[in-house]
Amino acid sequence: MRGDYQQLVDEISAALGAPATLEDRDFGLIAFGAHEGDDDEVMDPVRTRSILQRRSSAAVRAWFEAFGIARARTALRIPPDPAAGVFKGRICLPVRHRGVVHGYVWLLDDGHLTDLELGSRGAPPDPRIAQAMETAARIGALLADEARAGSEIGDLLRELLAAPPSGRPAAAAALSDALRDSLRSTPGIPLTLVAVLPWDTSDTDVAPLPSLPGLLAACALPAGGPALAAGRADEADAAAPPGSGPAGRAGTGARPQPAAAAPALAALVRLRSAGALAPAHAVAEHLLRSPRAGAVPAEGRAARGGARPGGPAGHPPLRPGAAGIGAGTQELADLPATWREALDAARAARAEPRLGPVTQWDALGPYRMLTALPDSAPDPAVGPLLTPAHAELARTAEVFLDCAGQASRTAQALGIHRQTLYYRLGRVEKLTGLDLDDGEHRLLLHMALKAARL
Repeated sequence: MRGDYQQLVDEISAALGAPATLEDRDFGLIAFGAHEGDDDEVMDPVRTRSILQRRSSAAVRAWFEAFGIARARTALRIPPDPAAGVFKGRICLPVRHRGVVHGYVWLLDDGHLTDLELGSRGAPPDPRIAQAMETAARIGALLADEARAGSEIGDLLRELLAAPPSGRPAAAAALSDALRDSLRSTPGIPLTLVAVLPWDTSDTDVAPLPSLPGLLAACALPAGGPALAAGRADEADAAAPPGSGPAGRAGTGARPQPAAAAPALAALVRLRSAGALAPAHAVAEHLLRSPRAGAVPAEGRAARGGARPGGPAGHPPLRPGAAGIGAGTQELADLPATWREALDAARAARAEPRLGPVTQWDALGPYRMLTALPDSAPDPAVGPLLTPAHAELARTAEVFLDCAGQASRTAQALGIHRQTLYYRLGRVEKLTGLDLDDGEHRLLLHMALKAARL
């Protein structure tokens, strides 16, 4: 199907004698026509960057959208802006199908299209523009078909990831049939899931998946809440000895339930082999550049009482968006477990700067255990340390423990005198009642400080 897009873009380029570029509605590159000539100013940096990076920058997107391209139903003329790197004007052809915008065709104007009538102000369009708009409509129909196919597979993926253990075989079989029929994907190929957290779902229009190698389907899911907690608990119950009660803990009562969270995007990615996660990294990095990544709609913030800026006061705030990658698998029924790995990796990447904006579950280290803990109140001993009034003490304690209790390294990392460090650590002990010379007390404090930032 991607070859069809290229052919249609080439038709538009030939009809108007201008380089054409097709982008999806999130400004991800789909296809582009050949550009003749060596003049960089004719090419202009915006088009060059779009082709090389397969996406326009946020500033360029905002500038173009200010001309109303998302609402336009006819061709628009975009003037040059050398200050923004747009050396030449453009004609934008909105790519629509049944009223929904699915992308844009951009025509670079080197001056010969300046007097071309676009069909505004009651005047009929130039026949070449009319022909180009008809071709754009054909592109819109293709993108809409692709979006529907991707949406159907995404719905089946969502059903599988949200299904209880008893329902997973049937959901996995339905997803397998859909992948085989729609994407010619054969059973047994290595797969993984990428989680992008958070993901803005306020736009309900069906949008096509970006053109990325290996990306098979995507869907939005809650990043926490009862559904995820129940999924963990169901698996724990299944593994518990008979008669031991829920999750093997007789008489412990109801499990803690995480609060409602902003949605995350689950992206299903085909791998070359189970351990070769490069395609998943490429998909994750691309999706993080989407305007929907890292954006939490107002209703999502209200649902959980406002966006949390970070963990303990004084620590780095949460990243606006992060992506996690689960382990590869050849069994579709294993994808719910892969999803939890990917989501845990995304949560850890948001909280811990050293992990980077994209990280794998197998690279989390201690966060593999910390992300599996129930989302409940911190340990009573550590709770007072996590208040804003004691931000400096919390950071000092965590850096001290990160440095394996070595005072010189800690003082150097914090940029303070060792006597200042000892004074702060004494205050931490007094506030929490913990003995920092005791290994178990150190373990409790370290885990609590790390978990509070998730």
